[in-house]
Amino acid sequence: MTFTRRTLLAAAAALTMAPIAAMAQDTIKIGEINHYKRMAAFAEPYKLGIELALTEINDAGGVLGKPLEFIYRDDQGDPAEAVKIAEELMTRDGAVMLTGSILSHVGLALSSFAAEKDYLYLAAEPLADSLVWSSGNPNTFRLRASTWIQAAMLAEEAAKTDAIRYATIAPNYAYGQDAVAAFKANLKKLKPEVEFVAEQWPALFKIDAGAEVQAIERAKPDAIYNVTFGTDLAKLVREGGDRGLFDDRKVYGLLSGEPEYLEPLGDEAPEGWFVTGYPWYGFDEGTPEQAFVDAYMAATGESPKIGSLVGYLNAKSIAAAIEKAGATDTASLIAAFEGLEIPDTPIGVLSYREIDNQSTMGAYVGTLALQDGKGVMVDWTYNSPDGYMPTDEEIKAMRPAE
Repeated sequence: MTFTRRTLLAAAAALTMAPIAAMAQDTIKIGEINHYKRMAAFAEPYKLGIELALTEINDAGGVLGKPLEFIYRDDQGDPAEAVKIAEELMTRDGAVMLTGSILSHVGLALSSFAAEKDYLYLAAEPLADSLVWSSGNPNTFRLRASTWIQAAMLAEEAAKTDAIRYATIAPNYAYGQDAVAAFKANLKKLKPEVEFVAEQWPALFKIDAGAEVQAIERAKPDAIYNVTFGTDLAKLVREGGDRGLFDDRKVYGLLSGEPEYLEPLGDEAPEGWFVTGYPWYGFDEGTPEQAFVDAYMAATGESPKIGSLVGYLNAKSIAAAIEKAGATDTASLIAAFEGLEIPDTPIGVLSYREIDNQSTMGAYVGTLALQDGKGVMVDWTYNSPDGYMPTDEEIKAMRPAE
């Protein structure tokens, strides 16, 4: 290769890259990492929620006068792959921050990486308490209500009954472990005489439902706390229903009322469980909640899932933070997220607490029932995190020194 040819090739490459560089300058890019194939039932509605918010944001002029753009990447639910993708998004693709993830162990890996490299990471869905408490760092914020908050809501209801002997079943990773610990701590505080007679820890998405049901039945609990979701939940419900595990027993289900996991159960959906979820079909006309449902269905032709709401709030949070920051460098974005308040969302005012970088998103709780051959939540309420969080002093003691 002659010098002249090298020069021509370099010039051609520069011309080819020029539109890409210009595009990068004309949009504000957000790196979105998720398990789009492995957990499509949640991730795809989540993405549609983001896209709805982006349409609204960009139709209104974007952020800082530029369109907001999400770059979607699939990590296959692998923490190492997620970290590799995160580095590429920030250094090669021009993202100004990172967001996403459903599984808590992936979210924890991205959080650690963000702190190490001084990037900002908004954990949209990971629920493990450790994400913002024992493993928290200044670079990580979280949108969804944590396992502690949702478990505390279920424990509050459980404490009203005469059940004393409890069995738990949860996937054996950060989310499941934190969810069981939170329920036990909250229920013991409200009702010290309760005892936990069985704890089942199936591997995530590898549940042997028959064996788990037998083990729980042998313990003869008065009530059951279930943290399984997705295909694990479906198998547990089917096997437990066939064997009468849930007959005459109270069951409390974390996430069990979320449409992503409830709708596939069809007429096998268990009745009487007290659960956290998303009753999109039960909102009153004229409310912000119903306005979101209407807009989402008009845009997608599909009914919303909890992931749809999370995705929508995620993009709205990021846009609000960038506008507040007036810049896109990490330090400015972190400062903007601390105490950020978004006044008009489908769930009312949404803010991010300075003490632990946790949002004030609450959770819907209610009872499962069958209507027209499918599971729905009835007698539901939306609870804010107020009254369910540890004290500020307890949270400060849990978080690492900064």
